[in-house]
Amino acid sequence: MEIALLLADKILQLTLMVLLGYLIVKTKLLKSEHSYPISVIGLYIISPAMLITAFQVDYTTEILNGLYLAFLISVLLNGLLILLGWLLKRALKLDNIEQATAIYSNSGNLIIPIVASLFGNEWVIYSTAFIVVQNVLFWSHLRLLICGKGNVPFRKMIFNINIIAIVIGMMLFLLHIKLPATLANTLSTLGHMLGPLAMLVAGMLIAAIPFKEIITDKRIYLVAFLRLIFIPLILLAVIKLGGFASWIENGKTVVMITFLATISPSAATATQMAVAYGQDAKKASAIYGVTTLLCVFTMPLIIWLYQFL
Repeated sequence: MEIALLLADKILQLTLMVLLGYLIVKTKLLKSEHSYPISVIGLYIISPAMLITAFQVDYTTEILNGLYLAFLISVLLNGLLILLGWLLKRALKLDNIEQATAIYSNSGNLIIPIVASLFGNEWVIYSTAFIVVQNVLFWSHLRLLICGKGNVPFRKMIFNINIIAIVIGMMLFLLHIKLPATLANTLSTLGHMLGPLAMLVAGMLIAAIPFKEIITDKRIYLVAFLRLIFIPLILLAVIKLGGFASWIENGKTVVMITFLATISPSAATATQMAVAYGQDAKKASAIYGVTTLLCVFTMPLIIWLYQFL
């Protein structure tokens, strides 16, 4: 219960940051499109800094085993997400945007600061497993859903800035290399900016969403229900029945960190791809905005269930 309450408090803080981003656009101090250069800073500087910092921990067999478990569960959960998306598409007649935003979550920008706040920076390392698996799927399965083309050069999947940062961090971890204090502190300070910056950008993007369309489109609320409640409950049942938390020491926390990535709002990447490939970007943005705002209620509830069961 304590973790659920701490999570609720942290998400509320992040939601207030979303509100500030929203207000800065609505007061016409900035325009929604001004979020792009801020996003670039987050993607190419702050996110890699956080990911590399995550691996600056002392090498132990326990941490390595935790990473193995996190990768295993990440592959399993992403596989289940794809299967659920396929089943729900047929049962509920979801279009491609609805299917994509129902199964793909915002696992990086939101989850990393939450994990750091709830458990400490030394636990962020386990969140990287889900990010690696999801990034590969972003450029294959998600791209296939959005634009009908899933054949992306392997080089483009691998030479993604977040994947590069994780590989660098992993090499430093496995080789027992610690960065000089000045460089390590610089990266750590930059990394702490990830959550606030990402939430400000989210607020700026939400400010451009036509809310009249949201109110009248029941499909958006259907997808939000699937993304934030229905799918997380299915995955929670699988995790509990599988008993993965008992496989290693601290397994319950490692599994919870990976599970957190699956119960977050819809992926911003789905919206970006919808824009890039000329699909229904308004609907993707609306789902992203609604799920981002509603997760303040749903994520603590799901995590409370995880701890209770």
